[in-house]
Amino acid sequence: MASERVTLTVPGPDGDREVSLSSPDRVIWPAVGITKRELAEYVIAVAEPFLRANGHRPVSLERFPDGVAGESFFSKNPPRGAPDYVHEVMCTYNSGRKHPQVVLDEAAAIVWAVQMNTVVFHPWASLAADTDDPVELRIDLDPQPGTDFADAAAVAPALREVLREAGLDAWLKTSGNRGIHVFCPIEPTHEFLDVRHAVIAAGRELERRMPDKVTMNWWKEERGERIFVDFNQANRDRTMAGAYSPRALPTATVATPITWEELAAGVDPGAFTVRTVPQRLADLGDPWRDLQKTPGRIDTLLEWWQRDLDAGLGEMPFPPEFPKMPGEPPRVQPSRAKKD
Repeated sequence: MASERVTLTVPGPDGDREVSLSSPDRVIWPAVGITKRELAEYVIAVAEPFLRANGHRPVSLERFPDGVAGESFFSKNPPRGAPDYVHEVMCTYNSGRKHPQVVLDEAAAIVWAVQMNTVVFHPWASLAADTDDPVELRIDLDPQPGTDFADAAAVAPALREVLREAGLDAWLKTSGNRGIHVFCPIEPTHEFLDVRHAVIAAGRELERRMPDKVTMNWWKEERGERIFVDFNQANRDRTMAGAYSPRALPTATVATPITWEELAAGVDPGAFTVRTVPQRLADLGDPWRDLQKTPGRIDTLLEWWQRDLDAGLGEMPFPPEFPKMPGEPPRVQPSRAKKD
């Protein structure tokens, strides 16, 4: 017996496309009963702002064959048999290895990704036209145990001021969980390592101003009940859930762009879900519509990075899967190093 299948009509730049969706009634989020078809209809509804934020760049697909309660895996290169409207670009990774990565350029490609059981979309900070030089400086404000979204929200305005002093315009989105993502559009004039150093410089300045609320410590045992500025999310091939991407959390929350006014008013990140975000867009529009119109430069932040180097502050640790980097401190957690 043939499996159940429906065909969705998806508008696009070259006219409508017919995209086949298998098992449309399979439940992706059991706690709220959202099906695969509902997820496909969601990505069609948000396709325009989704592509503005995540399209035309490498993207990793986090796929859940058995729904969000099951196992998942990351898919980077287009599988054999992908339709011709699903594009790819060759990317160089930190190891020096090269590999093609998926690029989503139209709504039908996003629906195809849903057909492939994608739930979370992880875009790079660079575009397919130049994968080595980011067009965004991204800062992840990550609440640690004992803190929550409200604590990140209290820190974000101070970070905005730091970035403003460095000549950058800061934009906000919820992470879809407890954190806050701050994005600054930048000219693609520096490669990932430089942008990472710019993020470290901003984070160190923020930590100086709010030492009781902010930490740059890579090792969890040293962070305490503070907001961690996750500088390693700025590395090449390190990504976070894109704007308007669903999250694999029980209530189907969405990583959602918000305004600074909404943050100040006490916005609830749990209110933004696969079922509510389309109406939010219809009512309020996309807060990130103009994000890329006036990109800034990271020159001032790199001057701060050099200032800190001259003052004795060195390189920060890299993630464990990265090759050893010049000037990097030992990748040993402090408590273990003391025992050794």
